[in-house]
Amino acid sequence: MIQLQSASASYQGVVTLHDIDLQVGKGEKLALVGQSGSGKSTLIKLIYERYPEQAALVPQDYGLVDQLSVFHNVYMGRLDRHSTLYNLVNLIRPKPDQVAKVRSILLRLQLEDYLYRPVGQLSGGQKQRVAVARSLFQGGSVLLADEPVSSVDEQQSRLVLKQMLKGFSTVILALHDIQLALGFCDRIIGLEQGRIVLDSPAGSLSEEDLLSLY
Repeated sequence: MIQLQSASASYQGVVTLHDIDLQVGKGEKLALVGQSGSGKSTLIKLIYERYPEQAALVPQDYGLVDQLSVFHNVYMGRLDRHSTLYNLVNLIRPKPDQVAKVRSILLRLQLEDYLYRPVGQLSGGQKQRVAVARSLFQGGSVLLADEPVSSVDEQQSRLVLKQMLKGFSTVILALHDIQLALGFCDRIIGLEQGRIVLDSPAGSLSEEDLLSLY
């Protein structure tokens, strides 16, 4: 489904990914692990650039509009599926069917009470769950998420990850928490200085095996 061959990436003239060879099949749940700056975020962005029509993205900075409500931020996941006129009308007076669809997703993430709350009034963890809700509303065959549970507690982390894995057949997560990576994903990719240094089934690894990457 996803294939990168000898792929590299640069930022401001500095190479941040080196000769990446990666294949991800349909149905795989894959975790990218490694230190900050190892290339996890860059790899997520590179895959999204190569496969934008297949993938929904949860960026590390959330990509939300603080002045708009939770409903409208989640609805933005499907802007491209409607005409400009439809979207403008829905901005002014949200349509009941769209409200119902968004509300059902917010309910799964324990955000239903914030449907019309401006995103700028939310906590960091709530904003992060709104970004996840937007990706679930957008849908697609692949989810790409960059540290999607970094701002929530352990209980909410597990709730959010369960919903993401339930909502997409193929999932690629950049995770700092190796317990969550091993517990929720079936394949682990370890990155170090922009190179893949580990590619193994999660079931064959222990936490100690991954500590050397940090």
